[in-house]
Amino acid sequence: MSCGEPHETDCAEVLDHLYEFLDHEMPDSEGHKFEEHFEECSPCLEKYGLEQAVKKLVKRCCGHDDVPTDLRDKVMGRIELIRSGQTPPDTEVSTGAPRRATAE
Repeated sequence: MSCGEPHETDCAEVLDHLYEFLDHEMPDSEGHKFEEHFEECSPCLEKYGLEQAVKKLVKRCCGHDDVPTDLRDKVMGRIELIRSGQTPPDTEVSTGAPRRATAE
């Protein structure tokens, strides 16, 4: 993915190390380069926002529970489809467990 514009930090480098940035596992100097890149590159900013939302959703929904292997495989498959630019099918990913009612 690239917006076609030249950047100090290349889009491919940003996307290759996106999870290090999301997980705060890189030096501040590298993180600042990524923040600057997101300010000028809307496709990378959109990708960052999507990955950040997925990470928050997984944390909120799964907490510290062990994730069933088949569910993890389904989710990772969907993530890979999205990363490759494909549209995942509109089927719901099921854990096999009954849904809990939530107050919204």
